[in-house]
Amino acid sequence: MELRLDGSNALITGASRGIGQAIALAFCRAGASVMLSSRKAEALADSAAEIEAAKGDRAGEVAWSVANAGDPEQADACVAATVERFGSIDILVNNAATNPYFGPLMEIDTGRADKTVRVNQTGYLEWVQAAWRAGMAEDGGVVLNLASIGGLSVEAGIGWYNVTKAAVIHLTSQLAGELGPKVRVNALAPGLVKTQLAQALWEPGEEAISRRLPLRRLGEVDDIANAALFLCSDAASWITGETLVIDGGALCIPSGGIT
Repeated sequence: MELRLDGSNALITGASRGIGQAIALAFCRAGASVMLSSRKAEALADSAAEIEAAKGDRAGEVAWSVANAGDPEQADACVAATVERFGSIDILVNNAATNPYFGPLMEIDTGRADKTVRVNQTGYLEWVQAAWRAGMAEDGGVVLNLASIGGLSVEAGIGWYNVTKAAVIHLTSQLAGELGPKVRVNALAPGLVKTQLAQALWEPGEEAISRRLPLRRLGEVDDIANAALFLCSDAASWITGETLVIDGGALCIPSGGIT
């Protein structure tokens, strides 16, 4: 089955690289017009050019707008730019996230703790509010939040980041309950994906980590983009409030490991 988004207009945060860029390319190839957003204009311009070169036939338009995902005024402005450019906002992908601290919770300072919550949790809500006000309340739409399997487990070092991702999972369910039937809201919970953001986690031990997974490999950005396309398409029209885990089986590993 070919999944299409023809006639839809999507806004994707954190779309200058990695998972966000891969989702944007998948959406464009499926016929959606896509607004890319992140903090740096140069990176967005490069990302848009790469997508334009790779999107192929039957593809939608691509544009970009600079916005800090943790700033509600910039979120409003970016949503407004999307509506002005394309005529509506039908799909919002909350992908941008930050992780300024690595270490035990007992040693995190308030500044970095607050920044993580501002971008990864409060920011997600504010972008949905902006999209709701800009037309989803009347015309409906789809919201996709990027969570993490860290929000479903306990892990050393990135515990506070994972706390915010656990909040995203619950926020997704809460929003689905409140915004239906107009707007469907779902989340993806990726495992370890080979992105620049997660490079310090996977690069030193990729082979060893892969051997422990049932599918024997780490995730690629296209694994996440394909799932995003499904959840934002009409093929998922009776799915809302759910979090889809995409982790190569990481959460299935028995306590004694696999052989």
